[in-house]
Amino acid sequence: MDGRGLYASGPASAQAGRIPVLVIGGPTASGKSGLAVEIAARRNGTVINADSMQLYAGLPILTAAPGPDDMARAPHRLYGVVPPSERMSVARWRDMALAEIHAAHAAGRLPILVGGTGLYIKALTDGLSTIPEVPAPVRAAALALRAEIGTPALHARLAARDPETAAVLNPGDTARVLRAWEVLEATGRPMADWRRGGGEGPPPGLDLLLLVVEPLRDRLYAACDARFDAMLARGALEEVRALAALGLDPDLPAMKALGVPELLAYLRGEVSLEAAAAKARQHTRNYAKRQTTWFRNQCPVVQRIDPGGVSDNAALQKLYVTLLLEIDAFVSKRVDLVKGCD
Repeated sequence: MDGRGLYASGPASAQAGRIPVLVIGGPTASGKSGLAVEIAARRNGTVINADSMQLYAGLPILTAAPGPDDMARAPHRLYGVVPPSERMSVARWRDMALAEIHAAHAAGRLPILVGGTGLYIKALTDGLSTIPEVPAPVRAAALALRAEIGTPALHARLAARDPETAAVLNPGDTARVLRAWEVLEATGRPMADWRRGGGEGPPPGLDLLLLVVEPLRDRLYAACDARFDAMLARGALEEVRALAALGLDPDLPAMKALGVPELLAYLRGEVSLEAAAAKARQHTRNYAKRQTTWFRNQCPVVQRIDPGGVSDNAALQKLYVTLLLEIDAFVSKRVDLVKGCD
């Protein structure tokens, strides 16, 4: 078999009428994007973004979007395609991702989704949750409460009634905290219960293989710190300055990206750069912890790997060979289908 693997001659090697899709999840700074590029380069793949922040244009540094070298090794899709003035939804991302999956397959390439946004991945593996429509008065009351007490305080109230959902939400994520609160108020059931109830199921015609990259905690946190320092050195501050110049609503998701609120505070003269960077590092570590918790809870039986924990290049190449053999077997249907998140 040549270096491009089973997809070298097109998708005919897959089970007739079905599309094999590799999904790689994990916390920020875990090395999942690098793994996706490595697999894509060796198996004729297309990398498709499943990270909610990397969808937005204007923040390639702070969102750790793929650089020119990675882009040259394999096609990348859904990076920087949404203006920061817009709000993305899980349903919209799912539609975009499905279109890219089918386009990659039609081109004879292996679709490889990679990202740390668990809700996106679960929307693909399990389908969208069938949560009832929230009545307008309930939504208005939730908005008024958030305006009165602020998002962190609303998150604290949510944690008292739906600790499972609150544990994986950023206390400053206005849109998602509001959504969880209004669903709880409207239905009397926590968002976590609705999601456990399942949705419409995975899209027809897709077979999904999910891998989770999960480094040891100390190494993950060190990687978070080092990456933010590297972002500053590469021009993250100038990136945030350009974003601020757009005059956007501070509650927009792009304005909540890791590092943006902290560096905005520095640009407003409220804190020193050192203090802003320290807070951004802490928030990044907190986010990585929440992501790790989510993948452990939602995908308990999925294979976990840690390429960053391999001690030398020979061992790393051995790990790649093992993974590629598993992926080849999955694509050719020589093994039973490995399920996604439960």
